[in-house]
Amino acid sequence: MATAPAPLRTTVGNLCLGSAPDSWGVWFPQDEHQVSYTRFLDELVQAGYEWLELGPYGYLPTDPQRLKAELDARGLKVSGGTAFGALHRPETWDEMLAHVRQVAALTAAAGAHHLVFIPPMYRDEKTGAFTESPELTAEQWAGFGRAADRLGRLLLEEYDVRLVVHPHADSHIQTQPEIERLLNESDSRYTNLCLDTGHVAYGGGDNLDLIRRFGERVGYVHIKQMDPEVLAQVAAEDLSFGEAVKRGVCVSPPAGVPKPADVVAELAGLDAELFVIVEQDLYPCAPEVPLPIAVSTREHLAGCGLSGTRRPNIDR
Repeated sequence: MATAPAPLRTTVGNLCLGSAPDSWGVWFPQDEHQVSYTRFLDELVQAGYEWLELGPYGYLPTDPQRLKAELDARGLKVSGGTAFGALHRPETWDEMLAHVRQVAALTAAAGAHHLVFIPPMYRDEKTGAFTESPELTAEQWAGFGRAADRLGRLLLEEYDVRLVVHPHADSHIQTQPEIERLLNESDSRYTNLCLDTGHVAYGGGDNLDLIRRFGERVGYVHIKQMDPEVLAQVAAEDLSFGEAVKRGVCVSPPAGVPKPADVVAELAGLDAELFVIVEQDLYPCAPEVPLPIAVSTREHLAGCGLSGTRRPNIDR
């Protein structure tokens, strides 16, 4: 006797939408080209978002009580924290860990359970100059997954915060083979993936393929789109990511790749509840630029079925 098919899950059923300071042109704790954090928070609410990622440590208040007061006054909640650090440099472990502990403590105090860990770029964010080799050595790769697991275990046991590693343009976790190598050489109990759809596309990867084959390792999502024409310029002219952003590589949906509707449909099929955080790299931009983009992006994603605000049950 044939069994009845499982009911189809609505696309908002397991996905919770939010945004981040990055979508307001914020890359640094302090910078003359960035809007104030109070303007960011006010406009986040105006744009219709309830959840936010903390962004670079020091941009939002780092005192937990002050942060809570600012968020509570606006009805906002935190999805996760953001930290930068090098897992391929054992000699800087202690310095990196001290920074990550600060972020993890603030993240946990805000009631969030994810730490988005971004590897350093091998090109300067502002000048585009190479600061180290774009290729890891065999020795550096050999310890990468172990270092991620060491960090992930510490975060889980001490802060109840889950490590999700974020692929990034001009970093050593950029291409799909690099992403897959990290996942294959790490432990799913401690290290999982922040799927950044834009950075995966920037590195020539296939977001839908990653979701289908490594869906159990997707613990968090940044959703963004890249302009194919600027991506072609990146390849032809060996542009840095900073220069690509200045040329407008990050675009509002539906102008770029991948198509948000396709990504949302694949994520909706996963047996997990996930934060999906809007990111559109805009640094530097005029203060009046981000808000209309944030509104139109939220409206487009709602049209794709992604409009949920219910807090996910966190299990990875």
